[in-house]
Amino acid sequence: MSVSVFNRCWSKVILETLVRQGVTHFCIAPGSRSTPLTLEAVRLQNTNRALCHTHFDERGLGFFALGIAKSTKKPVAVIVTSGTAAANLYPAIIEARQSHVNLIVLTADRPPELLECGANQAILQENMFADYPLANLNLPRPSQDYAASWLISKIEQACHKQAEEAGVIHINVPFAEPLYDANAEEIDVHPWLAPVQRWLSQNKSWTTYPEQHQEVLIHEHWDHWRTKRGIIVAGRMPAEQAMGIASWANTMGWVLLTDIQSGVEASLPYADIWLANQTVKQKMLQADIVIQLGNRFISKRINQFLAEFKNEYWIVDENPQAVDPYHHSHTRFVAKIHHWLRAHPPLRQKPWLLEALALSKFCATFIEQQVGGNLNEAALAHHIERLLPNNGILFLGNSLFVRLVDALTKLPEGYPIHTNRGASGIDGLLATVAGIGIGSNQPVVALVGDTSALYDLNSLALFKKLTQPTILFIINNNGGAIFDMLPVDAEVKDKFYRMPHHTEFSQVASMFDLKYARPYTWADLSAVLKQAYSRREATIIEIKVAPNDGSTIYKRLIDQISYAVIGE
Repeated sequence: MSVSVFNRCWSKVILETLVRQGVTHFCIAPGSRSTPLTLEAVRLQNTNRALCHTHFDERGLGFFALGIAKSTKKPVAVIVTSGTAAANLYPAIIEARQSHVNLIVLTADRPPELLECGANQAILQENMFADYPLANLNLPRPSQDYAASWLISKIEQACHKQAEEAGVIHINVPFAEPLYDANAEEIDVHPWLAPVQRWLSQNKSWTTYPEQHQEVLIHEHWDHWRTKRGIIVAGRMPAEQAMGIASWANTMGWVLLTDIQSGVEASLPYADIWLANQTVKQKMLQADIVIQLGNRFISKRINQFLAEFKNEYWIVDENPQAVDPYHHSHTRFVAKIHHWLRAHPPLRQKPWLLEALALSKFCATFIEQQVGGNLNEAALAHHIERLLPNNGILFLGNSLFVRLVDALTKLPEGYPIHTNRGASGIDGLLATVAGIGIGSNQPVVALVGDTSALYDLNSLALFKKLTQPTILFIINNNGGAIFDMLPVDAEVKDKFYRMPHHTEFSQVASMFDLKYARPYTWADLSAVLKQAYSRREATIIEIKVAPNDGSTIYKRLIDQISYAVIGE
């Protein structure tokens, strides 16, 4: 028996199983040990059953796959070779687990006899990602002692678990040499595949799981609680679940606090600012009930409010994992949010708290005055709608700018927004943007900080693959401006936190052959955007601002609103 041929048969069954579970994108890094998987993925692409994407940097590749999975809402497979190539996927795996994104990671491995004996590029890969995958499949060396049906079943079990919970599957696949010299004819007629030939020809799953329709049961005391003083907090949620929340809360007369990731119409925008006012906050803490829809709130003030709230607390989220960092005694609904709303009809009532509305309206004018007419960090966040095309997608990086957008922006309801707020790291942000662009085939506008961009420079190579207008804003405030919010000595803060780099990104754009612009005024920016949207390619727009501008305005807004007196 040819080892190289059987390696390919083994790989064919693995990838055929994944395709039947909804995988249409394979993200592949270069490597020799992963050759059987790579060549079988290419065969799927040649028959128009999948798309293969490549990148030389495994860390970026993982986040690129994450972006595709976010935008397509389908599992995406990643193929890498053995050794540290596999380890470089760890950050993307962590983010995918934390944000419930479906990745399937295929790591080629050395066979057992080459481990811990000084063999090249051989590390301990079984269970190397610890508890971050929801399923770890440590496959044996390819062998005819295992039926193809066994291999299919093992992979399908993991995929079924992924469909129910959302997260990462790690499949570790050891291959012995030789890895090459196998032709398609030998592979397809191999006797080992004979028992599954019918399955191979039908393009269907091996196991059928009947769809379960879980009815959302109305809370037995809903008629009581819906007459009380309530607050809705809307966090990150799938776009299709955000519809109707604002009108539901408005009918109830309840306060609605919205995170920028929710896609819900902000009837009380700028909550991160006006919640700094202790008078309003104390009145809100007197609410009878808070219902949390979704999870992971950016606003520090909303998080502080939730931490202090002591009355009835309900949580609605489709994923069963815990999403309450403040550990309230609470009622938990594992359900899609729009299904839950239908099961809990609102009762028309007058608003029970008018001060929040008054302060929100005041903030709109006050913020406009404070940010001014210059092209600065806070103004860019406040007027972000000026940057967006009608049919586009917005990606927000982490650190200071996402907080400014959450605090200062009122976006149209339902505008698609993506973030990497599962672990809130700055690694892989550019790669994620590229993946979202590939997966959606729509214009993408991304805004990231300068340190985030420097951290993921390799991923700019992926932007050459994009065929829709893609605008990458790099907000260059010369370091990690988010750390300006910390009460640390200025000299220590500058050297060990902000870490000024004193660079700009024009040469970077040239290195990766990307269009570049650096506007100085809103008029400049308008002209740059008009040109960028006329091109079906990526453009880097660098906004260079003073190091402390954004953080200073942010702190000043919070400080002044906290002392505002609300008229009776």
